[in-house]
Amino acid sequence: MAGMEKKMLPVGIESFEEIISGGYYYVDKTAMISELLRRRGKVNLFTRPRRFGKSLNVDMLKCFFQIGGDRKVFDGLGITGERELCERFMGKFPVISISLKNVSGNDYETARQLMCSTIGNEALKFYDLLESGRLGSEEKELYRQMIRVDAAGQGVFTMSDAVLMGSLKMLSMLLERHYGKKAVILIDEYDVPLAKANEQGYYDPMITLLRNVLEQALKTNDSLYFAVLTGCLRVSKESIFTGLNNLNVFSVTDPEFTSCFGFTDNEVKKMLAYYGLDDKYGVIKEWYDGYCFGDDHVYCPWDVVSYVNKLLVKRTLPPQDYWTNTSSNDVIKKLLYKASSGTRDDVERLIAGESVMKPVKEELTYKELYDSVENVWSILFTTGYLTQTGEPVGELYRLAIPNREIHNIFMAQIRIWMQGKARENRARLDVFCEAFKNADGETAQTIFTQYLNETISVRDTAVRNELKENFYHGFLLGLLRFNEEWKVISNRESGMGFADIVVEIFSEKTALVIEVKYADNGNLDAGCKKAMKQIEEEGYDRQPHLNGMRKIIKCGIACHVKDCKVVFQVKEG
Repeated sequence: MAGMEKKMLPVGIESFEEIISGGYYYVDKTAMISELLRRRGKVNLFTRPRRFGKSLNVDMLKCFFQIGGDRKVFDGLGITGERELCERFMGKFPVISISLKNVSGNDYETARQLMCSTIGNEALKFYDLLESGRLGSEEKELYRQMIRVDAAGQGVFTMSDAVLMGSLKMLSMLLERHYGKKAVILIDEYDVPLAKANEQGYYDPMITLLRNVLEQALKTNDSLYFAVLTGCLRVSKESIFTGLNNLNVFSVTDPEFTSCFGFTDNEVKKMLAYYGLDDKYGVIKEWYDGYCFGDDHVYCPWDVVSYVNKLLVKRTLPPQDYWTNTSSNDVIKKLLYKASSGTRDDVERLIAGESVMKPVKEELTYKELYDSVENVWSILFTTGYLTQTGEPVGELYRLAIPNREIHNIFMAQIRIWMQGKARENRARLDVFCEAFKNADGETAQTIFTQYLNETISVRDTAVRNELKENFYHGFLLGLLRFNEEWKVISNRESGMGFADIVVEIFSEKTALVIEVKYADNGNLDAGCKKAMKQIEEEGYDRQPHLNGMRKIIKCGIACHVKDCKVVFQVKEG
């Protein structure tokens, strides 16, 4: 393939047809189609964390089943080897395909209108039904109750509650009358309206609306061939799927469809070989692998595609946290907010690379998500912040952080939480900052130790010292930035070659040069000596001196789990 132009990577593209016809690189997941046709129930629910290819797979299913679809988009893909299945099912069904990810209004009326627009726009695609001789006047009137078209040819969607709740069922019935085939219904991100409703305080009317829409479409619908739903959470059957006995759930713990969402190790190796990036395999595995779905281990596809795409521009670019930018990470905040001393101990074990045994409930209502810390562990697992290791024991799962990226998310959220806790006592924080300015090692050490004992620390495990030092460095940085009059610089943020932290107090012509070390085997004295020696040998005090600082305070800090030692050395003139 040398000399040939490489395919582009489909960053952010969720249209299967666009990826194939546009010549983008595609990791073939069409095996899902044959597995679905062999194992499907009447209604199939797939739950996976965000950014694991759910929307793309739903669009792939639509392209495969829908009447009038372009069969050529599947040329050369794995499903074409299933000739009998393709002959029986490809292009044979009317397909209703909607995504509820945008049904997220700040109030119920807005969300309800977004639901009307989402379903109405899908119905508008079949507007030619009104010209069909296969529908009678009564059936055409039912269609017009869902949509009407204004003078500009735009759809107007003002459905009554009765019409909206029966809209998917009604549309599938009309499609069966027109095509003589039962409909396939695809609903992507089915749980997003509930998540938003729970946040904004209109959960009860939204659960009623969604329950009625789904029950009519999926339970009492003679025009339904089969349905597929996707979401992040498996919402309790009692709250939304009441009486739906034909629901077939495929969650992250099931042994089926395990490699259909996410990239397998071989798929990542193949992609890297295609782009000549084989040498990046190790770092990509460390950062983005580690999710266990059933018996398979997979990578987050959004991360892999995003990072490889960046590497094609700059090979030396370090890995980044791509997944974290697609969420507020509220679930970690909730865990920390509810943290008892036992929970803090669990979190310490997790960030140290260990695992914890926790009961996992795969069915929850959105109202009870954060009722208890036990529920928060379940959400962390089902949404991808934690993954399972080994075999479960009943409802007990051994949970661990899957990879470096998620570890970074935990560390960042922990630091924010710890700094927030510390700032609740502003008087103590003032004393802490003054201790650094006055080179008062005893006071600085005492208060920093208090903070570590009250919050979360890093255990002595196989986690690299660099990561441990980053944790304590980040926490200390946030504390010192409490004083808004100080200029606080972090070398790990700016890459300027300073010590870990440099503080310049211009009003007093004073600078703090701070180096943080993790003390192996708890030898805090040796850790402080190492930090002070590095400050001296690397000349970290030169730049503050050039900036006009007349008093330079060198500070070495050694940390070990919840213990620390702080030493100062003052240089005047």
